[in-house]
Amino acid sequence: MIISVVGAGIIGLTTALTLADRGHTVTVHDPEPASGASHHAGGMLAPTAEVVYKQDPLFPLMRASAEWYPDLIALTAKYTDLPTGYRTDGTLVVARDTADKTHLEELREYQSRHGMEVDKLTVRQARKLEPALSPALAGAVAIGGDHQVQPRLFTRALIDACRSAGVTFTTSRIESLDQLNKADQVVVANGLGASQLVAGLDLRPVYGDVLHVRVPQHQYPLLTRVVRGFVEDRPVYLIPREDGTLTIGASTREDGRDQPQVQGIHQLMRDAIELVPALEECDFIEATAGARPGTPDDLPYLGRIDDRTVVSTGYFRHGILLAALGARCGAELVDRQTPAIDLSACDPRRHS
Repeated sequence: MIISVVGAGIIGLTTALTLADRGHTVTVHDPEPASGASHHAGGMLAPTAEVVYKQDPLFPLMRASAEWYPDLIALTAKYTDLPTGYRTDGTLVVARDTADKTHLEELREYQSRHGMEVDKLTVRQARKLEPALSPALAGAVAIGGDHQVQPRLFTRALIDACRSAGVTFTTSRIESLDQLNKADQVVVANGLGASQLVAGLDLRPVYGDVLHVRVPQHQYPLLTRVVRGFVEDRPVYLIPREDGTLTIGASTREDGRDQPQVQGIHQLMRDAIELVPALEECDFIEATAGARPGTPDDLPYLGRIDDRTVVSTGYFRHGILLAALGARCGAELVDRQTPAIDLSACDPRRHS
């Protein structure tokens, strides 16, 4: 079957690779591959730590995708030797003060009620795992099942894997699905741009400021696992990378401004230093801002809209984590198989 995939972010790339591995002839259309939300993402695979209150329909999707991620990494490795930054070290979540500790405890209770494994730690235990943590913290928990990839490495590996699997890439800008009339099936996976191709999709850009720093040789490794935290009820995360860098994020704003904001950068850096004071000695590399495609209910659009078209977008802050789900279920939809998980909450027409 001849398939066109619109969009070469992580959703489009993983879907294209999965379809090619199934024996299809796949072409990916994107004028700037891996330059959108995937380029700016943190890369945390965090079905537990990323839980948001009253978003219960999202939880099974996140858990399933996390369970399927090793298969996605193995599929990528089948076609390329390039690194993905996949790490399974786990995550610590810490609280800066007593009010943040209350927030952390309430969140842990909520996570536990939904069957998620969260281990309570003393601050001393947390600092034994991560000595760079501030001794002034008020609380901590460990989440062994929350992992990470390095999105820029992963998308580079996916592009190479796709090419090895026979996927063709074009830089043509798709402005109408009529341009793809030679394809038997089309997967629309171009993030915010999907609303220009498919009527009825209600997508909004949600911006996030992200920082990258380099750990000096004498401090490396500053952290060995992801550290998430609450500082005056503001969330912040720090992601250690094997290349000696750290990613710090992420603010959330819907102001339409596509450049990093001074206030957001300042607050992220200040909050991160509250948790890991030695960050002050790191080298600053860059600050970026990415627009994530959000829907009114923050659930993705993943489903078939007609005999020829599957939509896979609107993954908001969970695009990296849900890539395994998007790839597997997207391919199943193209092949007209029953998806491996109930996707009724993701109906692309639910906001039409």
